[in-house]
Amino acid sequence: MTGNNPVRPIYLDYQATTPCDPRVVDRMVPYFTTAFGNPHSADHRHGWEAEEAVETARRQIADPIGARARDIVFTSGATESNNLAIKGAARYRREAEGRDKVVTVASEHKCVLESVARLDREGFETVILPVGSDGLVDLARLDAALDDRVAVVSIMAVNNEIGVIQPLSEIGAMARRVGAWFHTDAAQGYGKIPLNVDEMAIDLMSVSGHKIYGPKGIGALYVRGRKPKVTLAALMDGGGQERGLRSGTVPTPLCVGMGAAAEIAARENEAESSRLRGLRDDLWQRLRTTVPTLTLNGHAERRIAGNLNVTLPGIETAELLAAVPGLSISGGSACSSAGNAGSHVLQALGQDPAKTAAGIRIGLGRFTTPAEIDAAAENLIAAMTRLTGAG
Repeated sequence: MTGNNPVRPIYLDYQATTPCDPRVVDRMVPYFTTAFGNPHSADHRHGWEAEEAVETARRQIADPIGARARDIVFTSGATESNNLAIKGAARYRREAEGRDKVVTVASEHKCVLESVARLDREGFETVILPVGSDGLVDLARLDAALDDRVAVVSIMAVNNEIGVIQPLSEIGAMARRVGAWFHTDAAQGYGKIPLNVDEMAIDLMSVSGHKIYGPKGIGALYVRGRKPKVTLAALMDGGGQERGLRSGTVPTPLCVGMGAAAEIAARENEAESSRLRGLRDDLWQRLRTTVPTLTLNGHAERRIAGNLNVTLPGIETAELLAAVPGLSISGGSACSSAGNAGSHVLQALGQDPAKTAAGIRIGLGRFTTPAEIDAAAENLIAAMTRLTGAG
């Protein structure tokens, strides 16, 4: 304790969420106070001012991925974007073209898997492909699953638990050959890895504000407007905002914040990734040298710089987390952390139940310091050696 205030744990769960960058907060503040107009109010200056800010943010989000601003649709977050992309594409294409098949992989975020499950109950043929022990999709198996009945292929850019980066260009090219639309959940990849919607043949891309040091409650969906043009069936009815795909008043401050966060990420990502990779590799080297039974989950090289997902055999996740109260780390996806079942991502890697209940995710980010990594290494090593009886 320091005075009457408890010492804050070291935050190492940047894949769950990121703190809002102070520069982002500064950009947002005027749109909560003085520039508070409704961006859909077309008859006065307050509305015009807000609309201009929203359109600037749209462009800031589009530019880093080689998209047009008009192809960015604001949503409440990546979960809504994923639902709109997958259900909207599948439902539209079945009605318009007779395409009634959806393809994804077993390690996707729960909101993707649940969207696909919903379509399965609606009579779509759904194919959930396995991934290898490294977390990567088998391109040969994907190719075998593709035909002219496929409406949409949904494969995430970066896995939210193990941080592996999927071969997006190859996936996009394969989908394009059979006329399927390629959707990627890029919540964990946007602002961290190079993404280009044309070069990678991406038709739909989901993005989240709070994963890139922007505010919570805002996301975006890229919807290809150039050929091959994508048309979606809307999930919500209302005033027809966002090209009729997402009715409701657009939250100007949140849009501004997400746009600012996207602009900062595009400018600083290369240097930030290099720094984080060095910190992560240092932490991993220290952990595996002292605790040789520790195993890495997911491909060792094809992963984002700030992610480390490890398993300590014989020790359950909850037991290890309880042993390091000074660290904010997790057992996997924040969306699934309330459940007691093992990680479905680790299960998809083919791990046995004992291992899927023993994984921990360590996420480094923009504000992680070398001193925090030193402290984290000491805490984790002490806890691991004590729990395994090696100390």
